[in-house]
Amino acid sequence: MEGTAYGAGRAGGAFDPLTFLQQPHTVLRMVSWLFSLVIFGCIANEGYVNRPDEVVEYCVFNRNQNACNYAVGMGTLAFISCMAFLALDVYFPQISSIKGRKKAVLTDIGVSAFWSFVWFVGFCFMANQWQVAKPEDNPLKEGADAARAAITFSFFSIFTWAALTWLSLERLQSVNFEEEYLKLFPSQPQQSYV
Repeated sequence: MEGTAYGAGRAGGAFDPLTFLQQPHTVLRMVSWLFSLVIFGCIANEGYVNRPDEVVEYCVFNRNQNACNYAVGMGTLAFISCMAFLALDVYFPQISSIKGRKKAVLTDIGVSAFWSFVWFVGFCFMANQWQVAKPEDNPLKEGADAARAAITFSFFSIFTWAALTWLSLERLQSVNFEEEYLKLFPSQPQQSYV
């Protein structure tokens, strides 16, 4: 199968990194990976602050530890998920089973839609907690830039993961599983398109 939409080259063919890196799916996955890195990095690094008279640090989002835990936890898991699906994208052309290819594409659709929803919830949660945060809890405005960056990149992540979902849905429609079936089982009658 010449140059599939899901991977570079033919099934079992040589891997072409340049072609792989130029695919919209790969670019979006790498952008989503970067966004998740920014989100959990900002909050893990600067997301906990204290008043000048306190020793204990609290979450910059209205002192709600759950908001910071959500950002760090989901950012970390999204980062790992991106890495796993980048590996799957590299391996995909090597999958010869029709069922295996279909499962990979369906899994990609489900995971991408899930992460789009997770970042929507995270954006709403963090933005709400940032909005209701009391200025007296953070008089020096420490971590404000990190909090705003986490909120902004969680908003952008909604759209990158939604775009990945959409591209995966297109792949599911564009992958001609019947053609692959006929290549695997040539004894079946085939139509000639010459």
